Amino acid sequence: MLLFNNISIPLRTPLILKTSQRRNGVVLAQQTNVPTTFTNFTISDKALISRGFNLHRTIDNLNLDHLNSVFVAVGFPRRDTDKIRVALENTDALLWIEHEKTKRPVAFARATGDGVFNAIIWDVVVDPSFQGIGLGKAVMERLVTVLLEKGITNIALYSEPRVLGFYRPLGFVADPDGIRGMVYSRKQKKQR
Repeated sequence: MLLFNNISIPLRTPLILKTSQRRNGVVLAQQTNVPTTFTNFTISDKALISRGFNLHRTIDNLNLDHLNSVFVAVGFPRRDTDKIRVALENTDALLWIEHEKTKRPVAFARATGDGVFNAIIWDVVVDPSFQGIGLGKAVMERLVTVLLEKGITNIALYSEPRVLGFYRPLGFVADPDGIRGMVYSRKQKKQR
């Protein structure tokens, strides 16, 4: 899980993230005010377009079967597309990148939350055929920026331990200040 510290006043300056250490697969980020812009993306929108990619911020034209294929390709279980649609309709912010040539999604990330203080980033995926060229970083940088611009200061994400290294350079850290994430887990009672 990733988290940002609360800031109780409206933010008038951009933010940068400082890092801490990772514990138990939970990734957290802290923010501090700085006098520079946070929208200086590693890959500009213009560069994405020149490489044959289109950036989208809504579910318009998003083929959910194709998105589901990307989920499966990265190891997520296949999901019911009707449930994916409901999840996306209840999403506060999302970004996806379409490969212009195939008109298929190749990178995706979304966030849910209360719209004011807290957000959780979900379903960060990049089609394995397109990994390593900056598309995951492109959606994450933009998604975090959208959340910060809304004044959301606590941002969490869940991550597989094998990809924690991807999130660290983006400012995410595990358990800053001893904060721990927990997940409800209902255990089945043994039948006698």
